[in-house]
Amino acid sequence: MATIFLLCASNLFMTFAWYGHLKYFHDKPLWVTILISWGIAFFEYCLMVPANRLGYGKFTGYDLKIIQEVITLAVFVVFAWVVLGEKLKWNYALSLLCLAMAVFFAFGVNRTVPPSS
Repeated sequence: MATIFLLCASNLFMTFAWYGHLKYFHDKPLWVTILISWGIAFFEYCLMVPANRLGYGKFTGYDLKIIQEVITLAVFVVFAWVVLGEKLKWNYALSLLCLAMAVFFAFGVNRTVPPSS
């Protein structure tokens, strides 16, 4: 559970690092925006690396990446709606459904045993 929590927290930082400038720093020079984004991303790494280290062994590397991507998309959907004011259109929702199916195939079919630590 710690792995999932850390991945969620890290993705909050990364979403703001990658997309927060579209709303909050659009009037700043690009180099300033890049430095601010790097500063935010530092905290993402401080959470992502321990999440993967703690999770590896309970999950495979593929599992960790799939979990991280799903969390990234879930965080982004909320961010786009709340911060950027964008609505979820039907084609994006259908794309998310396809990704949910990918998660099912990754975790629900022929489950791979994680490597021993």
